[in-house]
Amino acid sequence: MLALLRQERFLIVAAIAAMLAFPLEHAALAAGQTASLAAAVLLIGAILLASLRVAHHAEVLAEKVGEPYGTMILTLAAVLVEVVILAIMMSHTSSPTLVRDTIYSAVMLDLNGILGVAAILGGLRHGEQPYNVDSGNTYIVMILTAIGISMIVPEFIPAASWKTYSIFTIVIMVLLYGMFLRLQTTQHSYFFSYSYAETGTEGHAHPGSARLSIGLLVGGVIIIGILAETMAKTMDAGLVGTGVPPVVAAVLVAFISASPEILTAVRAALANRMQPVVNIALGASLSTVILTVPIMEALALLGDSPLQMALSPVQTAMILLSLAVAAINLHDGETNAIEGLTHFVLFATFLMLAGLGL
Repeated sequence: MLALLRQERFLIVAAIAAMLAFPLEHAALAAGQTASLAAAVLLIGAILLASLRVAHHAEVLAEKVGEPYGTMILTLAAVLVEVVILAIMMSHTSSPTLVRDTIYSAVMLDLNGILGVAAILGGLRHGEQPYNVDSGNTYIVMILTAIGISMIVPEFIPAASWKTYSIFTIVIMVLLYGMFLRLQTTQHSYFFSYSYAETGTEGHAHPGSARLSIGLLVGGVIIIGILAETMAKTMDAGLVGTGVPPVVAAVLVAFISASPEILTAVRAALANRMQPVVNIALGASLSTVILTVPIMEALALLGDSPLQMALSPVQTAMILLSLAVAAINLHDGETNAIEGLTHFVLFATFLMLAGLGL
């Protein structure tokens, strides 16, 4: 029991923070802008700690079930964290673009940040790193289709027809993901796996009970939801009048949900296992779009409040450029540091544009 408590110390700290959040929320808000901002920063730290443990237990389950189910669990856990935080923040913000900007930020972070950093570090250590080329091609065309339908086409939909197109988007995204999931786990499961020689660098399997991991994963998500409720209020109060672009909040949500995946991908790249990196980076991008969009659209329909899902011209250009670069880089079944650098440059450009409020 003592060993378990020591292992779950991050989750315990986050749980304590969650218990203190509600009683101290009004005091922080009443103390002024600086106190609210400081409270928001502390709560973000607690959310990150809980997210790391959620990702760890998703990783435990992933190792037990193997590919492609393992990556699915990792990416679904990240999307679940993102949806929980987004749904709560939507109730405390007047920004109509929060969902759009968060999904866009998550795709940039996954596609360019995770893939770029992992390919650079792995390439510098191992040179060219092989993976199954079918996985990259499949993910890219799925991401392009999902983003095109849900975030580019809406620019041309009349405001009076938003409910009709939202319903269509929900249905088509669910259908698209359902069929993809079936093919990914049956006829085309071999697209998403690669046989590596045992080199002794893969690391040790995570011990522990699957039931315990499921319980702690669910508990971690609940804790994140509680923390996000107070974080949304304190951050909103702390940023009033500061001139910080609204997109920064979206980047923050994307980073929180994707931060554990970054660690997993970097570990895999350094162990010369690029297939999990491709599955995580592209799988997370696809899951973010194809799952988050219908959930948030459904919430918007229930609340009778339309979401602004259409990407801005700059965001559209960055998405299409990123997917074009990914399609070229991932066409031969091997990655290297130069290819990673191109993605990292795109990620740095995304951060620069976000800082400018674009």
